[in-house]
Amino acid sequence: MRRVHQPYPDAFVRNRIDLRVPGAEERIAGRLRETGLVTVDGLASRTAVLAFATRIMNVVPHRDSGPDGLTTICDTRRDAHRAGFAGFSNGPLDPHTERSGTPNPPRLMLLVCGQVAVTGGECLLTDGQAVHSDLFSGHRQAGVALAQPRTAFFGAGDGHPTQVFTVHHDLRVSVRLRFDGLARWNPIVQPYLPQLRAAAIRHQVRLPLAPGQGYLLDNERWLHARSAFTGDRLFWRALGQPLFAMPRGFIPAHASVPAHMLSEAG
Repeated sequence: MRRVHQPYPDAFVRNRIDLRVPGAEERIAGRLRETGLVTVDGLASRTAVLAFATRIMNVVPHRDSGPDGLTTICDTRRDAHRAGFAGFSNGPLDPHTERSGTPNPPRLMLLVCGQVAVTGGECLLTDGQAVHSDLFSGHRQAGVALAQPRTAFFGAGDGHPTQVFTVHHDLRVSVRLRFDGLARWNPIVQPYLPQLRAAAIRHQVRLPLAPGQGYLLDNERWLHARSAFTGDRLFWRALGQPLFAMPRGFIPAHASVPAHMLSEAG
C-alpha cells in the first residue's frame, strides 16, 4: 500500500483557534478561506455549541435537527439499515459531503463531541484538494471522468444530479461525494470509483476528539467520515451558511484541470 505524507501530524493542535481571544471570528474566517478547516474547544454543552455556531453561520435546520437547528448524533439503535441514516448507528461512515443530495449543500459544518465512545468513533477527515490532486496526478482519466457534469445522482427520489468535482468559472473546484445506498453513478465513472474511494481513504486525517472539542469545516472542500464504535458516543452538529465571504471550494494543484473542462464550468 502506498504511503502518503500526512500533512496534519497533530490535526487538532495545528488547526486550533482559541475562541476566547479577541478577533476569533476573523481568524476563523481567514483559516476557512485558506485551508477549509478549524478546530475548537471549550464547547462543553449544547447551549455553548449553538452560541458558537450562531457567531459564524446562519444555522440551517433540516430533517434531523432539533428545534434549535442542532442535530444530536448518536446511536439510536434503530437506524443502522436505513439508507441515509448511517450516522445514527454505531457503524463506520464512508467519506462524504454533508447533505450531498440537495441542490445547495450547507457551506459549513460544525461537529462537537459531547461524550466519547468506549472504543473507536474517531472522526476521519479528508481534504478534497488532496484527493483531486492525487487523482489528476496518478489517475488522470479518473479525475477527468469524475468532473464530467451530471455523472452522479445523490439522494433519494428527490435527490440531485451532480458530479464529484465541479470546476467553477474562476477555476476553483468544489467536491461533493457519498458512497452509500443513496449514490447512483453514470457508467462513465463507475470504473473509477475504487480509485476515488482509495484516494479519499489514503488522505484521511484521524481526529480523536475529547468532550468539548470539535471541528468546523468547509463542506465544499473537506470530506468527513467516522470509525465504528462501541458505547454511548454523543456529538452535536450544526450546518449553515457562513456570516462572511468565502470563495467556492479550493484552488486545484497546478495544471490539474484540463483546459477543455473550463467551458463546462459552472
